[in-house]
Amino acid sequence: MHKKYKKNSEEIIHENPWWVYKHDNYKCEEKDYDYYYGETLGNVIVVPVLDDGRIALIRQYRYLQDRSGIEFPMGGILVDETPSQAAIRKLREEAGLESTNFSKVGEFEPMQGLMKDRSNVFLANEISSQVENSQGAMEDIELVLRRPDEINEMIKRGEIWSGQTLATWTLVCNFFIANKK
Repeated sequence: MHKKYKKNSEEIIHENPWWVYKHDNYKCEEKDYDYYYGETLGNVIVVPVLDDGRIALIRQYRYLQDRSGIEFPMGGILVDETPSQAAIRKLREEAGLESTNFSKVGEFEPMQGLMKDRSNVFLANEISSQVENSQGAMEDIELVLRRPDEINEMIKRGEIWSGQTLATWTLVCNFFIANKK
């Protein structure tokens, strides 16, 4: 049985182009509480599968951890953009790849106690071309192609440490096991 929660108020403390910092006051069992959290428009994570079965990942420098990580192409959803449109854009921007065959395979909340930031996971097949990626000045991205079994080994060795990439691989790895049989 869940306790009854009732929101009394919501205020925006700070806004920037990527997320909003909020403060809610709510009532639970006749007592008032405060909750602080961030909220975004959500994000997309794309698992691009080449015709030969290899998967396209990217190596990208992550400022907060001061190191490069290997992850799937991913990024935020823009205002007036659907998750599908964002997946097409992020695949092109980060991996320099295009596909006409996207399928949504799941979603999850990566930081459910801190942020409202739903991750929408897509498989992209029928990669039709490689184009020049359009990474921003702050992004230093390199394309990395690996077989599914190599991804599992990279995880074991700690080469893949992005939580969103690990959660995404958990959602999609069964697609590769099923296709192997």
